[in-house]
Amino acid sequence: MLESSLLAVLQTSLKSCDLEVSEQQQHKLVQYVLMMHKWNKAYNLTSVRDPQEMIIKHIVDSIVVAPYLDKTQYIDVGTGPGLPGIPLAIMCPDKHFVLLDSLGKRVRFMKQVAFDLKIQNIQPVQSRVEEFTPEVKLDGVLSRAFASLKDMLHWCQHLVDSQGTFLALKGQLPVEEIKQLPTGFSVQETIKLDVPNLDGERHIVKIKK
Repeated sequence: MLESSLLAVLQTSLKSCDLEVSEQQQHKLVQYVLMMHKWNKAYNLTSVRDPQEMIIKHIVDSIVVAPYLDKTQYIDVGTGPGLPGIPLAIMCPDKHFVLLDSLGKRVRFMKQVAFDLKIQNIQPVQSRVEEFTPEVKLDGVLSRAFASLKDMLHWCQHLVDSQGTFLALKGQLPVEEIKQLPTGFSVQETIKLDVPNLDGERHIVKIKK
């Protein structure tokens, strides 16, 4: 059965991660992949077609970021079908995530995920990032494969106050992009992530105003 084989892939990967993931959280993460797989046929949510690949490339690749979220209010810009926001919301029930995407079908999918899996700490929103004004000041902006650092800061700087941080999830360390940071922003730290069974590097670039 697909669900049990996906659970096995997830559990194997988790053995190499230093993450506490409860059985209930594992179950929800797998359910989310099954929903993505089902909706993908009609909605084209992700280019990854194989659910087992989704576990590695979408779930494990997202949840390894959880230990680095030290605040409570986040926005995930250009989230697509909810990545990394939904896996992180499952991992961090005490934090709240606004999931922003400009495509209605993706937002409909995320709302259905929230309803079916009873995830109460996400707020899917359909909007372009530059047109969105949050109701509360956010602590951090997450972006995964969204834009260059320069563009991300340009489009997202209105989302956080002076205390807010920007967490850009990148593959290889974007040395050139870091050199081109606009004035008024500085890199706080770069963190190399270890994602089991994933080819290629993963980094978080943490930026402050």
